[in-house]
Amino acid sequence: MEYIPARQILVRNKSTEWFGTDHTMNLYRGCCHGCLYCDSRSDCYHIPDFDTVKAKENALPILRDELRRKVRPAFIGMGSMSDPYNPFEEQLHLTRDALALIHAFDCGVAVATKSDRITRDTELYRMIQEQSPVICKLTITTLDDSLAAKIEPRAPSPSRRLAAVEHLANAGVFTGVLLMPVLPFLEDSWENVKAVAEGAARAGARFVYPAFGVTMRDGQREYFLQGLDRAFPDAGLGERYRRQYGPRYQCTSPKARALWERFSALCRELGLLCEMRRIISSATRAYEDRQLTFF
Repeated sequence: MEYIPARQILVRNKSTEWFGTDHTMNLYRGCCHGCLYCDSRSDCYHIPDFDTVKAKENALPILRDELRRKVRPAFIGMGSMSDPYNPFEEQLHLTRDALALIHAFDCGVAVATKSDRITRDTELYRMIQEQSPVICKLTITTLDDSLAAKIEPRAPSPSRRLAAVEHLANAGVFTGVLLMPVLPFLEDSWENVKAVAEGAARAGARFVYPAFGVTMRDGQREYFLQGLDRAFPDAGLGERYRRQYGPRYQCTSPKARALWERFSALCRELGLLCEMRRIISSATRAYEDRQLTFF
């Protein structure tokens, strides 16, 4: 494992609109899941060798000192730029030890991952949730393991992730699914979206939050489009994206509006939250007296 120098671990968010978090934390840099669509690969983030995971040097002492200086407990987002449960976490325990610090300083946490390794820390999430909000988010864009293996080649399968959702939910941890990105022309069928929502409901998820489309920036765009052509050589997906979206960053599925109408109605039937403000409210309302800054 290569370590890179770090002067800061907690970064204050400009807005709390993303799951209510007021700070972001990444203990690792880069990701080895190999997802074709990952926006963190974009040139603007200046992460060379993105597929090689590197750990931040002295991350835990820096985090401890930053938390100690907080006037009020932070609500910390994890997993925005690198997956906190990459394979190296099994030995390094940076995420686990950071969660212990978050608990010790009465802070809350919202974590996003594609790994069922998150279940290792179930008891820690339970302990944090006793005093502060917890939101566990597992990304699942299809229940088709064979399809996922082509677009997320080194990530744990969707079936393993869904089992992790069920494990956390059964333990009483506030848990849901990130249905994003839903790739146009590949995953944006009603059958696919419906299957994910119903699977999440069966697993006990509290929410499914979708994005019916994908983003493409410089650096990530060509990686994504070339990856599609390698994974689906007879489908012509790369050229179809170029014709449909050109140089655009936000590439919304042509079916997005119709999908949202059917999806939101299905979520109401299944008892799933699917709007950000309602997810944040449900996860945080019991802690309003903590004076955290929520959306």
